[in-house]
Amino acid sequence: MKLPDPRLNINKGARKQIFNKIGSKMSKVRRATHAGSWYTDDGAELSSQLSGWLAPAKPIQSPARAIIAPHAGYYYCGACGGHAYKQIDPTHIKRVFILGPSHHVRLSGCALTATEKYQTPLYDLVVDSQMNEELYATGRFETMKIDTDEDEHSIEMQLPYIAKVMERRQGHFTIIPVLVGSLSVDKEETYGRIFANYLADPENLFVISSDFCHWGQRFHYTYHDQSCGQIWQSIEALDKMGMDIIESLNPAQFTDYLKQYHNTICGRYPIGVLLNAVHTITKNGNGHKMSFKFVKYAQSSQCKSMRDSSVSYASGALRITDNGCYFKQERTLQ
Repeated sequence: MKLPDPRLNINKGARKQIFNKIGSKMSKVRRATHAGSWYTDDGAELSSQLSGWLAPAKPIQSPARAIIAPHAGYYYCGACGGHAYKQIDPTHIKRVFILGPSHHVRLSGCALTATEKYQTPLYDLVVDSQMNEELYATGRFETMKIDTDEDEHSIEMQLPYIAKVMERRQGHFTIIPVLVGSLSVDKEETYGRIFANYLADPENLFVISSDFCHWGQRFHYTYHDQSCGQIWQSIEALDKMGMDIIESLNPAQFTDYLKQYHNTICGRYPIGVLLNAVHTITKNGNGHKMSFKFVKYAQSSQCKSMRDSSVSYASGALRITDNGCYFKQERTLQ
């Protein structure tokens, strides 16, 4: 999965080819385009698989207000993802925000779906059009074309798990898919401020879609600290350094870590938005106590030579202990 170059910006003409303006005539349903390849398209089989991955996981960081979960094919990361989704208590959740990185188009901000529903082999998930309008009102969001929406896997790979853990709430919750581009530090802060009010609301859940280190020549990343041992051990040490920083909930330290080591964490920008949202909540006070903990780590394979390659997966969850209220701030930012 090649990362988009954060230095590249697309001009207005090129942007129009990638994104439709609000009000454009679009398909009402986003198809489950990766079903049958990245995961089974058989609903009963998929439900059974998800149950099998959720069963051994323990809810040690529950109830989660936000999770980080991988988005590779379920053969590789389905079991790891179950540990993130086990931290969710669906009882009071009304809205699920899904922040996924853009793998196929260059985008310097964030974009929302133009569809009304997202298909899964389990059942369709309804898009929260009212929430989308609130986000559009900030002036910071564009609209995805349907082919951009359906090409992207980072959001879709979260949907079956969301449908599964929320199945007893079917018909009583909505989703807000957000495609996150290559954001500057300032834009991570801006989107963090926008989403902070929603993150503070206990009726909302945030799903941050990210894999961790993509190692190997095909990913153009072959960092190896030989003091850690074999290549796979160096990768694990590098990932866990980043995971420790995420657990500290410090967005500036996470930015510095990425600048120093260039770890190929494809969801770096959604993670950055989450950390900045947490920072905004902390800065505004109101007695919120927040903790983030990773509960599972895995690699697709153990790299032992420069000919090998692997992708790392990590599952974690954010808990917010409320004091019975959540802060409100101006949502339309200049």
